[in-house]
Amino acid sequence: MASELPAELGELAWLQRGVLTSSQAIAGGMTKDMLRSRVRHGRWQRLHTGVYLVFSGEPDRLTRQWAAVLRAGPGAMLSFQTAAELARLVGPAELETPAGPDELPIHITVPGNRRISRIQGTVLHWSDRATQAMHPARTPPQTRVEETVLDLVSVARTIDDAYGWVTRAVGRRLTTEARLREAMELRGRLRWRRELTEALAADAAGVHSVLEHRYLRDVERPHRLPRAVRQARARVRIPGGGRIEYRDVLYEAYLVAVELDGRAAHPADRRWPDIHRDNAAAATGVITLRYGWLDVTQHPCRVAAQVAEVLRLRGYTGGRACSAGCPVPVPVAPAQPHRAS
Repeated sequence: MASELPAELGELAWLQRGVLTSSQAIAGGMTKDMLRSRVRHGRWQRLHTGVYLVFSGEPDRLTRQWAAVLRAGPGAMLSFQTAAELARLVGPAELETPAGPDELPIHITVPGNRRISRIQGTVLHWSDRATQAMHPARTPPQTRVEETVLDLVSVARTIDDAYGWVTRAVGRRLTTEARLREAMELRGRLRWRRELTEALAADAAGVHSVLEHRYLRDVERPHRLPRAVRQARARVRIPGGGRIEYRDVLYEAYLVAVELDGRAAHPADRRWPDIHRDNAAAATGVITLRYGWLDVTQHPCRVAAQVAEVLRLRGYTGGRACSAGCPVPVPVAPAQPHRAS
């Protein structure tokens, strides 16, 4: 049906996933009578007040998103979970609902000085920073990735959920720690600010999951373990060549690696790749320790004690107990040189 439109209007409809507003259509040379006629004869569909779909088929989710944000008017943008969906901050499998992803509400942020009536199937948010929050190039109009992350942090149920949005965005290389810190500074009020500032500190660079951050926060820092390299690049030799892998945590000076697995269960099909990975690391002199979610979150002192003991096998002399009863051993004093009497 878009082919029946004037060239410029047809191109606009194509860019907007088949959606036009009445003002766009009239500005492009159509009349109100023409719009009503096409809807009456079933060639177009009216999705919202003043918003039309220029074909008769079932609109997909992206088309519905376009329709909703155009209905919201000037300065409106997709935000929160909907912007996360568009930025690939969440994947298709994470959007599944009993009724299917098309039934998920569409989140829209509008400038704080505007008031609009309710739009079916949407959740409306207002922001005095809407102009700064909008991505300058992506379509449909949507918040910048950093703003999307901080929006989701603001409605997170727990601090772990908040960390999850941050580490997911950085781990998927959708943004950086520096950009998130800059976005935080522009917000007058922000939930979990202190915790996120800690999470985005310089020594957290390379932390790509909630569990990795919990290890940094609860195991490494309070027990004064040495600073590690995060997501350390390593070339693994295999028959016929080699491949590049990344170690979650590497105490490079001591050739000790820590691998963290946040999965609730460890699938059988991951057992052998992990064994091969550890064996390959051992061939280069690297000792690998592995911990799961319960280890790090429920027994951080026990994990720290074990890591410290292994590090000491390689010459480490630091570490400290974080509290009374913490099993991390007392630091080893450096050996004093023998002096002849």
